[in-house]
Amino acid sequence: MKSVKIVTIGGGSSYTPELIEGFIKRYDELPVRELWLVDIEEGKHKLEIVGNLAKRMVKKAGIPMKIYMTLDRQEALKDADFVTTQFRVGQLDAREKDELIPLKYGVIGQETNGPGGMFKALRTIPVIFDIIKDCEKLCPNAWIISFTNPSGINAEAVFRHTGWKKFIGLCNGPVNMIKDIEHILNVQDNDELDVKIGGINHMIYALDITLNGENANRKLIDTMIDQGNSESLKNIVDIPWSKEFLNSYGYLGIGYLRYYLQKQQMLEHCQEDAAKGQCRAQVVKKVEKELFEKYKDENLDVKPKELEQRGGAYYSDAACNLISSLYNDKGDIQVVDTLNKGAISNMPADVVVEVSCKITKDGPVPIPVGELPLQTVGLIHQLKAFEILTTNVALSGNYDDALVAMTINPLVQSEITAKKILDEMLEAHKKYLPQFYK
Repeated sequence: MKSVKIVTIGGGSSYTPELIEGFIKRYDELPVRELWLVDIEEGKHKLEIVGNLAKRMVKKAGIPMKIYMTLDRQEALKDADFVTTQFRVGQLDAREKDELIPLKYGVIGQETNGPGGMFKALRTIPVIFDIIKDCEKLCPNAWIISFTNPSGINAEAVFRHTGWKKFIGLCNGPVNMIKDIEHILNVQDNDELDVKIGGINHMIYALDITLNGENANRKLIDTMIDQGNSESLKNIVDIPWSKEFLNSYGYLGIGYLRYYLQKQQMLEHCQEDAAKGQCRAQVVKKVEKELFEKYKDENLDVKPKELEQRGGAYYSDAACNLISSLYNDKGDIQVVDTLNKGAISNMPADVVVEVSCKITKDGPVPIPVGELPLQTVGLIHQLKAFEILTTNVALSGNYDDALVAMTINPLVQSEITAKKILDEMLEAHKKYLPQFYK
């Protein structure tokens, strides 16, 4: 069995111990001999703490996996088999601005939705393109698995504006969604559950659910109505849907749907949190600080339970499963961000969707899921148009195009408000947006 070299960009992330745990757990089927953790100068301190914890975890597991830590991305990438990305340009301070600036203008501020998601993409896409340029030279056959948010827009940018084909966007949302479905339907170990998921990143739906050979779509909705409905995404306020709405809507959508179909209530929650100094970025800063204090403990050699308080719980299951399936040509079903190719019949073939796929050594093969239901498709088309326009702006740095992209976002829909937010956010993130300040 050929040994594997994996490079993780953003290696100083608080998520890394979960990734290490995933590789240790799967070592027999995925023999990772080299894992390179890469970060930048600002992340050097975190990289050392996380890297040393990773070494202790590997030593405890007794496997021959070597952990390398470096600030030199090119040194790390040479001959890599897989490259994973989990970085945040501007770190949590930038996220805090993404959340708080839109709120001043009565618009939801959120990491991957609305103006916040747009600006995260504008900062991130150029860096992903730089990574791809390095990969073209140093590891042209590697798969790039990108967990970096906003995952769907980043993947859209790569497929639309580069020639790199071996790129897969990944999110823990579908993993959490399937866990929710298992919980609601009380699925037992010997039950067979099949869930077909479709949509775009952070706007997916359980389109077809089969439990022990029988369609369970209606059973899921009826059980949610009977028992109350809640979801497991840590980063989204869980406002229940009314029975009447659920009954007619007929599909379980990811928690992010609340930002659009409970917009006013979600805005009020965001504003209340911000007033208390508890926007999500501020909460995560506190969680991260506590995590890194734990990671420093030289006796710690396992992933601490507290890591699940971060929004990205089950990352290892998503990322490590995907890498193992590509490596072993498993042909199992996973939900990833890739080109539609007709899987969702009422979306263009050449856009990136988040959909159930068969995972093979040649990449994901999208499973046909048919049409998105009428009650979902308008919102998804609108968001996809926003995503495509945002990818164009990430390259061009064109102010007028940025204004149009932000204005058509369903959370904004006001040219005057969009201009105010755009101007303030461009100034706030100036350091990370060289394309606008040529």
